[in-house]
Amino acid sequence: RVTGIALQLSRCALTFMCTLSSLLPFLPELEEISLSWNGCVGGTLTTLTAQLHHVNLLKVLRLNNCRLSAEDVTSLGEAFEIVPQLEELDLSWNSNIGGKLSLLTKKLRKGCRIKLLKMTDCNLTAKDGESLAEILNVLPNLEVLDLSINKHIGCSMKVIAQDLKNVPGLKELNLHMCGLKQDSLQGLDTALQHLPALRKLDLSCNKEIGGGFKDATAHLVSIEATLFSLSKQKLLVLIFSAEAALHLPELEILDLSWNKCVGGNLKLLLGALKLATEIQVLRLSSCNLVAEDLALLTLLSHDGHLARLRKLDLSYNNSISDEGWMVFCQGLAVFKELSELDVSLRPSSCRACGTWFSELLAALTKLPALAELGMQRWVLSESQRKQLEGFNQDNKRNIRFDC
Repeated sequence: RVTGIALQLSRCALTFMCTLSSLLPFLPELEEISLSWNGCVGGTLTTLTAQLHHVNLLKVLRLNNCRLSAEDVTSLGEAFEIVPQLEELDLSWNSNIGGKLSLLTKKLRKGCRIKLLKMTDCNLTAKDGESLAEILNVLPNLEVLDLSINKHIGCSMKVIAQDLKNVPGLKELNLHMCGLKQDSLQGLDTALQHLPALRKLDLSCNKEIGGGFKDATAHLVSIEATLFSLSKQKLLVLIFSAEAALHLPELEILDLSWNKCVGGNLKLLLGALKLATEIQVLRLSSCNLVAEDLALLTLLSHDGHLARLRKLDLSYNNSISDEGWMVFCQGLAVFKELSELDVSLRPSSCRACGTWFSELLAALTKLPALAELGMQRWVLSESQRKQLEGFNQDNKRNIRFDC
């Protein structure tokens, strides 16, 4: 369908690339082409790129999961010169790109206007990482770089990190599940000195970097981030030194989920949590939290910290005792801006709600912003179930209970 200056044909089972290409001469003001999730595009992209000179105002090109071949990658690279306005290029989920990225990158020239480059799960190799590093100096406008789920790219992260200084306007760097190792952090630590605009850094699901933060926190945490994700790291050393905590005042989202060592050690993050006054989202799912950790969270709020917290994820922490939940619920009312709370149990378990349930309901009446409460796999008694069912009506609220 044509919507203004965008051609969106995602998930259309395209089989008529020739016909589609013949339309381009009649769409000179076209700015966006999205052909994602059309497997038949693979092997036929040359038909389209040969006509791109008719749409030289093109700014966005999305080719997710199109089964692109080496020939497609080559033709796309050759087309860069005829679409000088291109700002967004998304090639995610094309596994055949792996090992062939140089066919694309060697055609890029200085002055390229690309702001967003996504290559999630493209089977990129260490050699591809080197090719990517080489072209960062011709992408001065790059703001988003997503290399997630490329498990072999971590081997070339040192090389990539060295050239990140050429993209000082980078705002978002996604390295989720990239096979990063401890030495990768050292390179990133240095690179972040040159990325003053960075707002989102995702290092989640890189288990081998656990323990590597001890010597890499000085600059790694000095980003004025809106999101800092370190889930599933198996951290051996908690990430914040006293020094590093001083650089966290702008942090809005902190995700430490699936780090079992956090449980019982949340007090080691006390300095960071006190100074990160802008935190709005805190995710501590599956962290083996204990009663002491929950008591610390409520104590922080009583002291005026975490005052802007809107979302709190404490799910999958079956290790918290009923006494721990009781203390937490008794202090829950201090989170005045909280809109979402999740205390669900792990999928493989279930557990009866203790006497803390009544304290929870009492706290909910004092949380005017709360709109969603996750309580999956907690077993309610008949009396508790009736209380929950009547809560919204009795208190003139509209909370969504996910039980």
